[in-house]
Amino acid sequence: MSESETKHNELGSILIQKDAIATVARQSTLQSYGVVGLAPKNLIENIRQWFRKDDKFGVDVDFAHDGLVIDLYIMVEYGTRIKSITNSIVNSVKYNVEKTIGLPVRRINVHVRGLRISNM
Repeated sequence: MSESETKHNELGSILIQKDAIATVARQSTLQSYGVVGLAPKNLIENIRQWFRKDDKFGVDVDFAHDGLVIDLYIMVEYGTRIKSITNSIVNSVKYNVEKTIGLPVRRINVHVRGLRISNM
């Protein structure tokens, strides 16, 4: 898969890297109510995070022919409605990515990897 998307217009070309899209999606997700953090997609990403901080941690971006496909791996606060949180994340990420990057978002998949219980 390609690591960037090129858009052409009358003034020239614009090259958009997956890292830029992942950063916007990550910030939108972390600002959503009920999200306590992002989670690793797999064991390899978990180990890699110990040695080097990765800006794409918990976010996977793919370019499809008709738009972006974004996978988010999150941890949520125990006692919150997961369906409400995921709907909020999808709306927020879709709006911010389309507004900031200018590419259509075809699909956003939210994977809830765990719950965290806060000490009261």
